[in-house]
Amino acid sequence: MSATEKGTFTRILLKLSGEALKGSTPYGIDPEIVKTVAGDIAQVQKAGVELGVVIGGGNIFRGLSDNAQGMDRSSADHIGMLATVMNSLALQDSLEKLGVPTRVQSAIPMHQIAEPYIRRRAIRHLEKKRVVIFAAGTGNPFFSTDTAAALRASEINADLIMKATKVDGVYDKDPKKYPDAVRFDTLTYQEVLDRKLAVMDLTAITLCMDNNLPITVFDIHEPGNIINAARGAQTGTFIRG
Repeated sequence: MSATEKGTFTRILLKLSGEALKGSTPYGIDPEIVKTVAGDIAQVQKAGVELGVVIGGGNIFRGLSDNAQGMDRSSADHIGMLATVMNSLALQDSLEKLGVPTRVQSAIPMHQIAEPYIRRRAIRHLEKKRVVIFAAGTGNPFFSTDTAAALRASEINADLIMKATKVDGVYDKDPKKYPDAVRFDTLTYQEVLDRKLAVMDLTAITLCMDNNLPITVFDIHEPGNIINAARGAQTGTFIRG
């Protein structure tokens, strides 16, 4: 199936926000949330879909936040990358307890706990139906994990980016602040850019647009959303060219 058609997808990149993993806790990882996410991912993997995952680190540390407290941006971003590694290892543990073969590949070399990111090796793992978790963002400061997701998805020739968040799609304004906010069912990349919608950062959206890589944005906490999105069902907002 081509990357511009909706339907059952062959290879998907799932982008998880770190904040989604903390659940109702103010900080860190909620084990029950991780177990639930792992269960949904296991369903996708058992359905025969090849799946890569990129996780943010905002539940532990964000370079662009109060956590940084005036810290040098490069240093703060590297701390954020290490936070994504912690999240990746937690997800790997939950997946393997469900019998799902998993590999963590880190953009920052740390051989004792993760493989180095190697594109061809990642694709080979996917072909063998292993879930590949891409940790440490791009390995470079000043780039978000959304950009890392767009980059890895492009590199592995994914059909779709599934962005699982705390809201049920993309709105014209913040639905938590404005009760009259309107949710979009579909958008084009250009509409996202023109309206300055908070889907992904500019670099990530542009990379998706350049590679004709569709994005679906949905609520991670709604049961069944991950498997439904993987099957091409309408689960939130679908973005394409």
